[in-house]
Amino acid sequence: MADENDYPGMPRWVKVSGVVAAVFVLLAAIVIAFDIGGPHGPGRHMSPASETPPANDRP
Repeated sequence: MADENDYPGMPRWVKVSGVVAAVFVLLAAIVIAFDIGGPHGPGRHMSPASETPPANDRP
């Protein structure tokens, strides 16, 4: 008799989901490691004209 497995293996959708998740993790690691995307913080989304000068520079 041939060796027959009762369980055929991992479904294809599980393998594809794992590969997609691994690609996203790799991309996130590359973005963090090489600081792609510019500076981060609350001032990132403000235009230079909207910045308020420090209190000691005001008249």
